[in-house]
Amino acid sequence: MTGSTVEWWRPEIHEGRRPALLARNRIQGAIRLWLAQNDFLEVDPAALQVSPGNEAHLHGFATEMIGHDGQVRRMYLHTSPEFAMKKLLAAGETRIASFAHVWRNRERGQRHSPEFTMMEWYRVGEDYTVLMRDCADLMRLAAEQAGTKQLRYRDAVCDPFAEPERLSVAEAFSRFAGIDLLATMDGQGEPDAVLLAAQMDQVGIRRAADDTWSDMLSRVLVEKVEPHLGHGVPTILDLYPSAEAALARRAPDDPRVAERFELYACGVELANGFGELTNPQEQRRRFALEMDEKQRVYGERYPLDEDFLAALALMPAASGIALGFDRLVMLATHAPGLDHVIWTPVA
Repeated sequence: MTGSTVEWWRPEIHEGRRPALLARNRIQGAIRLWLAQNDFLEVDPAALQVSPGNEAHLHGFATEMIGHDGQVRRMYLHTSPEFAMKKLLAAGETRIASFAHVWRNRERGQRHSPEFTMMEWYRVGEDYTVLMRDCADLMRLAAEQAGTKQLRYRDAVCDPFAEPERLSVAEAFSRFAGIDLLATMDGQGEPDAVLLAAQMDQVGIRRAADDTWSDMLSRVLVEKVEPHLGHGVPTILDLYPSAEAALARRAPDDPRVAERFELYACGVELANGFGELTNPQEQRRRFALEMDEKQRVYGERYPLDEDFLAALALMPAASGIALGFDRLVMLATHAPGLDHVIWTPVA
């Protein structure tokens, strides 16, 4: 598939995009059938929220809600349906899923769109490793509906029918960057920027003088680790440092890491899964740290959703995951970018 999507409404451009768009519909239909067969209830969470999310580097779209009395309240389009869906878990639902339109500011490119479709699903009382099997099922379904045996992005290929490779973030840092990541944290996962900076200098990875530990981790991940993931077979990058998993519970055998994984295919991140944190006090503490970092870097912070924090006290143990549906379709149809598989791309 080639050609610009800027004027996607021109008949000749739409004609070139249409096969991938029809494949998108088939993939979504097959996934909906899979959800029904696995006893998931599809829900439709509202997009307008009091908080777009509380991760430092996610950026929401703000708007104003005017009440019948003329009072103005600042609101946001959600960056994920997570808060609303966890409230449903607190209310008593046990296995739910959604195809939700979400909005993220400051994001635009071949793999990013300011508005995109996120598939999110939750399993109450089930370990987060079950989500890894779910991901394998969905990649196979997508390939079958697109009529391909390979996922592809640019020159990278991945076999969606193969058993995914699973490695921890620490293992990946050691293998691809020569860095002992766990040695840069104390026993409770508190990171030490000086220790990570020293290792980066030793192996010759560039950094800025004012980089935080999180900045440096992200730099190593993007430059040295991610390019190697999901080639040939999918990769599950597991056990993120606790400091990089604000919404996940700590691993029971090592508090330095958390029950968080990401799925990669063709070097592209497809999904982000968690063993969900349900302690409202700990969640509040982590959100405060994230918003302090947002204030430091971007000069702004988002409000906390107090209803969400209250609901966490009622939420049972669960695992949950968000998958970039457009990205999955992009890889299955071998499209050059997200805009080629979104019915009406953002101008």
